[in-house]
Amino acid sequence: MQTPNPEDIQAIGTEIAIRWSDGSENYYPMERLRAWSPSAETAGERDLLGQKFGGDERTEFPGVRVTAWQNVGTYAIAFAFSDGHKTGLYAYDYLKALGRHLGQE
Repeated sequence: MQTPNPEDIQAIGTEIAIRWSDGSENYYPMERLRAWSPSAETAGERDLLGQKFGGDERTEFPGVRVTAWQNVGTYAIAFAFSDGHKTGLYAYDYLKALGRHLGQE
């Protein structure tokens, strides 16, 4: 099954709301989006042997807000956050998985 594309993205209070092309909707707390950033800066990187290097050990980002976003090709969204973080590319399938993790599907 193909991952749907976002049709509308809005900041509503402290959440990002996405309406998908399949008619579903997901609501992501901004602080959680920051914590779940798939960037190497946040998640770290692994070498050929699987050893992790870098990454941010924090799991909470209280008060952090999404300040902007842009589509990256036809596969991801790049969010910018109030703490200056802006290097994570959130693939559509990753965002849908986060929605399931949040119990929204």
